[in-house]
Amino acid sequence: MEILIPLAGISVGIIVPLAVFFWQYHETKHKNETILEISKNLDDPIKLEHLLSIFDERKKEPVDYRRGGLITIFVGVGIYFLGFAALGSFFEGVGLLVGFIGIGTMAAGYIYPNTSEEITKAVEDFEER
Repeated sequence: MEILIPLAGISVGIIVPLAVFFWQYHETKHKNETILEISKNLDDPIKLEHLLSIFDERKKEPVDYRRGGLITIFVGVGIYFLGFAALGSFFEGVGLLVGFIGIGTMAAGYIYPNTSEEITKAVEDFEER
């Protein structure tokens, strides 16, 4: 009876990633089959490109390092205060490390701003006129 709990823990650690992989595989497979069926009935290439852009899941916006840095700073502050209040100096050090990583990320966001996004938006606004 003692072996059941560790065995269940190991099984869950194996079953969950396999189930997620299986689920994502079938979701993508059905989506691709649907796109293929719809594309067979479309003669206009512009409509086909529009359809593909709807199903395109890639992230089109650049990464905002300022936002990510701010989030990382506050995660570090939270870890620091958790260590300060309950868990000890090790977590205070980890919190400071994470906070400084966030400060570096935020600094990178200001040094390398997202100018490509701003240029793209300006060009699109100009083309609409």
